[in-house]
Amino acid sequence: MSSTTDKLKGLANEAVGNAKQGVGQMTGNDKLVVEGKAQELKGEAQRAVGETKDGIASAADAIKRKL
Repeated sequence: MSSTTDKLKGLANEAVGNAKQGVGQMTGNDKLVVEGKAQELKGEAQRAVGETKDGIASAADAIKRKL
């Protein structure tokens, strides 16, 4: 996956996870709250992977320019 795809999927998972948590809290559904938190954390990890890929690509470009 590209870094952009990772970041977009991560943001989407974070948003859906937050929504699930909110609905779970409003309805008293603890299982939905936990599922939402897990999805939010998955999204944060996906987004971090995308940002790391961007950082690696930037570092590689900087090295190429110096050579």
